[in-house]
Amino acid sequence: MNDAEIRQSFHKKRLRRQHAQKNTLVIDELGLNHGRRRADIAVVNGHLVGYEIKSNDDSLRRLKEQVKSYNAVFDKISIVVGDRYVNSIQNHIPLWWGVIVSVRGPRGAINFNIIRRAQTNINVDPICLARLLWRNEAEEILRERKLPARILRQPREMLYGYLADELNICELRKLIREYFKKRKNWRCPELPSRCDGLYQPVSTL
Repeated sequence: MNDAEIRQSFHKKRLRRQHAQKNTLVIDELGLNHGRRRADIAVVNGHLVGYEIKSNDDSLRRLKEQVKSYNAVFDKISIVVGDRYVNSIQNHIPLWWGVIVSVRGPRGAINFNIIRRAQTNINVDPICLARLLWRNEAEEILRERKLPARILRQPREMLYGYLADELNICELRKLIREYFKKRKNWRCPELPSRCDGLYQPVSTL
């Protein structure tokens, strides 16, 4: 049971409702912190929810840094692990992270058991959140807020700082979702068709 198998089953079984909601985006491999890290799955609606997958074949070596990146951006976070890590994973993540264990059933299907439900993250970093936007998107938002041209010419990290000052977390989330929807060629996972139960590409944008 590798990462790809877990991911495919998780989309089909645990995220089917989110995929069906018109105002919700489900994104694979969302870049965090200018692409230095990636969230395995992100669900974007009124809030940002992140899922990290660790199969039995994966190492936890990078998890400490991944935790920092997830904590800076997501309102709720869960880790999906293979049964190899069911007893040890809670020593590597915050108490407010959710824990979901993937297990293979007797007929070969992958099932998911919730060990601990995710709680709300109260320490989202607004600048890290703003970094989810591309530079041209940040410029456009600040231009609409009548910031002078000399500011718009500054390095992108300065622009994210201005966004964090100008907007509250709720406003940032709303704008991030709007700009995500405008982007072309987004990473859209293959979803199960309602008609025949087979996997077919379905756009979430």
